[in-house]
Amino acid sequence: MSNSLQLLLILLAVAVGVVVLCRILRLPAMLGYLMVGILIGPHALGWIPDAPETRHLGEFGVVFLMFSIGLEFSLARLRAMQRVVFGLGTAQVVFTMLLVIAGSLFFGLDWRAGLALGGVLAMSSTAIVSKMLAERAELNTPHGQKIMGVLLFQDLAVVPLIIIIPALTSTGQAIHITLGFAVLKAAVVLAALLIFGQRLLRPWFHLVARQKSSELFMLNVLLFTLGLAYFTELAGLSLALGAFVAGMLISETEYRYQVEEDIKPFRDVLLGLFFVTIGMMLDISNVIAGFGWILLVLLILLLFKAVVVALLARWFDADWGTAIRSGLGLAQGGEFGFVLLTLTGDVHLLPAEVMQNVLAAMLLSMLIAPFLIQHAEAIVRRISPAEWMNRAMQLHQIAVQSMATDAHIIICGYGRSGQALARFMKLEHIRFIALDLDSRRVREAAAAGESVVYGDAAKREVLLAAGLLRAKTLVVTYNDKHSALKILQIVNELRPDLPVVVRTADDTHIEALKQAGAAEVVAEVLEGSVMLASQALLMAGVPLNRVILRIQENRARRYSMFSGFFRTAADASAEVTENLQPRFRSVLLGEADEAVGKTLDEINLAELQVEVNAVRRHNVRGSQPAGNMVMQAGDVLVLLGQPVHLSEAEKRLREGL
Repeated sequence: MSNSLQLLLILLAVAVGVVVLCRILRLPAMLGYLMVGILIGPHALGWIPDAPETRHLGEFGVVFLMFSIGLEFSLARLRAMQRVVFGLGTAQVVFTMLLVIAGSLFFGLDWRAGLALGGVLAMSSTAIVSKMLAERAELNTPHGQKIMGVLLFQDLAVVPLIIIIPALTSTGQAIHITLGFAVLKAAVVLAALLIFGQRLLRPWFHLVARQKSSELFMLNVLLFTLGLAYFTELAGLSLALGAFVAGMLISETEYRYQVEEDIKPFRDVLLGLFFVTIGMMLDISNVIAGFGWILLVLLILLLFKAVVVALLARWFDADWGTAIRSGLGLAQGGEFGFVLLTLTGDVHLLPAEVMQNVLAAMLLSMLIAPFLIQHAEAIVRRISPAEWMNRAMQLHQIAVQSMATDAHIIICGYGRSGQALARFMKLEHIRFIALDLDSRRVREAAAAGESVVYGDAAKREVLLAAGLLRAKTLVVTYNDKHSALKILQIVNELRPDLPVVVRTADDTHIEALKQAGAAEVVAEVLEGSVMLASQALLMAGVPLNRVILRIQENRARRYSMFSGFFRTAADASAEVTENLQPRFRSVLLGEADEAVGKTLDEINLAELQVEVNAVRRHNVRGSQPAGNMVMQAGDVLVLLGQPVHLSEAEKRLREGL
């Protein structure tokens, strides 16, 4: 007992230390777990033996990984991306496997070993690539969409490969019978589970949920997942296949999101243990002995796989820049490759030295992957000279569109929210330019005469071409925290006085976005709750004027820009003219301005009937600032008042009394 506890403590201590180091270096935690396995495994320090019990625990990590993939399986998502998923994704997996089979035959391996090896090397890392694309705000770019579509098909392709690889161990004529029987058996088991499982699942989950016990619900999820995994193993298939089906069945119910949240701790811990067991398989002495072969496999992964993906993406109507970026993004090995490699080793399809070489090459490719993605832009421009011309033409088109505009609005994203905003701008005769990455949407908008151009709003040169230095306001209309933070960083560097309004789904990231310099953050959930409350109050018989007052009070508390207006508007008894309507103006203080070094009381803008609504100082926002606050160079003062008074106030800030 004490020996087992000691081994567990060693594993936890090393895992925590290495994963913390990976977080500091901005590398995926998965690489940390792999390094832990290499370090403490039987072929290095030997702190943990390569025992069957350890590998069995690692198998549960695969079970929960496949369960999570099943939960994310969405027919609607597949239909929306069917051309990329089933077109480019199928072509990538098939062509990669065919090339690997041909290479395996050339080097004297059996075609069955080549088929299994092709499945292993066809997989790419969903964990690494999706994380890097999200951090770089590239998930919605053309190459980001293609990469995610191919990764989705790879996740689906694992299921038939898990069935086929064990059947490849048969010899002679029996292999065709074994393969046919395995596929037939899988089809029967899957059909039975999907048809009868769904009918039994929903009533049973309803019964468990009605007990209102989180512990019982969690136990039920574990029972269902592991139970189906055990059933498919009894049927001669695999644990992973049953877990995938369990996730698919639950994904069609209303309990999907709750299950996904509950299962996450088990999945992450056990998946980490699985990657530790993968790392334990690596024998450093074999790696040194077969270093030349490892470099060859690594070259196949990084170069040939990238070329295959790039050529296929180009064939599927992508420009060369998008095609090369897609190839670089998918060039590495993946976590499902480890799953298939472990399965291949269990059925002894590959020689031990080949297993070691492939495992080492996959690990190296995953270590290189973040750097490839990070420097993809520079690589594309070096490989494809036309990319410079395309980028120059794109920026020229944006600049031409924005050249005639001044004091305009830059709308980042022209989806439903961006289009609704543009309609308001046109009603008020305010000029705007919208940036979007959906080429079809841009073409349709341009054909309709809208001021919409193709461009990534998270890039400095695109914002400059859109007239950032002349703009009055910038609005981020899409829900992407990483992209919004990147835009805010560029704006704070080039135009710190420019007000930026950011849209977000809920209130999770409001503070982070405001700290980054957003003038205001609009959360869809909060706005929806305001309208929900207003409709409920009206239906309950509350007078309309009181409902409007409550909405105004709520928004005045939530959005500081409205506070001064609603304080005056709530008591207004008559309609005011357009010129007397209070407005906002942002003023950036420079080193030479008279207001620098003085307090707000000393400046005394109140006597000009102007209110200092807020002060933004180095991304720190202060609403309703105190009178003894001393102004500094670089401060952005948000003033509220009538146009004439605002001009006098700005003159006082610049030149003094």
